[in-house]
Amino acid sequence: MAQLKITLTRSAVHRLPKQRKIVKELGLGRVNSSVVKPDNAATRGAIFQIAHLVSVEEIKD
Repeated sequence: MAQLKITLTRSAVHRLPKQRKIVKELGLGRVNSSVVKPDNAATRGAIFQIAHLVSVEEIKD
């Protein structure tokens, strides 16, 4: 199963509360912090909501 490496590239400060909540729920704290999450519909939906704040790389196992 493929994995996604999600990196916070822009700050979530001064964003909508919903977007800040998504950033926190993904496990991203500071700018340039990264997490690896499974590539599924829920993760893709969260990324879509904050696409302007993150960069995404696909990691194949």
